[in-house]
Amino acid sequence: MNPAGIPEQARRAWAIAKKDIRIYYLKGPVLIFGIFMPVFLFLAFFMGSRNLPFPFLYSGLLSMTLFFTATAVSPAIFPWEGSARTLERLASCPVTIPTIVLGDMIASLLFGIGVTAVALLLGLAMGLPLLHAATLGAAVLLAGCCFSALGMLLSVPPTNVPSNIMMLSSLLKFPLVFVSGIFIPLGEMPPWGMAIAVCSPLTYFTDLVRYAVTGTNFFPLLADFFALAAFMLAFTAVTMVLHRRTMPMRM
Repeated sequence: MNPAGIPEQARRAWAIAKKDIRIYYLKGPVLIFGIFMPVFLFLAFFMGSRNLPFPFLYSGLLSMTLFFTATAVSPAIFPWEGSARTLERLASCPVTIPTIVLGDMIASLLFGIGVTAVALLLGLAMGLPLLHAATLGAAVLLAGCCFSALGMLLSVPPTNVPSNIMMLSSLLKFPLVFVSGIFIPLGEMPPWGMAIAVCSPLTYFTDLVRYAVTGTNFFPLLADFFALAAFMLAFTAVTMVLHRRTMPMRM
């Protein structure tokens, strides 16, 4: 891409993001998998784990909220647009495939940050301590970018049936939730559990959230941020390459 065209492509990516916000935020699958699911999981675990401190439990809810919301919008956008035959019209516009992907990622990122901010405010109203606000803010922004890129990676299979993508997304996301230290402290995991946990980006975000609200963390903070940044760059790079190959198959 010509460097002179980068600002124009960025403006078009923002236009695509605004379109996604208007159309997809209130879709049933987005609300169910992005908002209701982490709340139901939290309530189920909370009812059976009254001996765990509230900051530990609520930090898990914040981690799940960003993870589920930032990966709820992006996986289904391409299938929805493919089935509605609007993807062809979008591809015929003077935008690149990375611009389209970036626009969808921005919409997913904003949805995740917005819902997580509401969850955080509710927690603060209920007495949740916030010891390191700057760390939490940086972690939410970086993890939101990482999770939205993961959502776009899940939408790579060239199907125009949204339910197929949502099923694939659930098959990946639910195991990650249970191995990422949200319900079981990392220090109490068996060796095989830790071997899986370190492969999940959600593990490092959960560790940062726990540090922000409890002051304790399992990994060094720099390691958490570095891991999230590495996952984000890897997911984004692979997503851009694969969508270039699969997008023509949707049309």
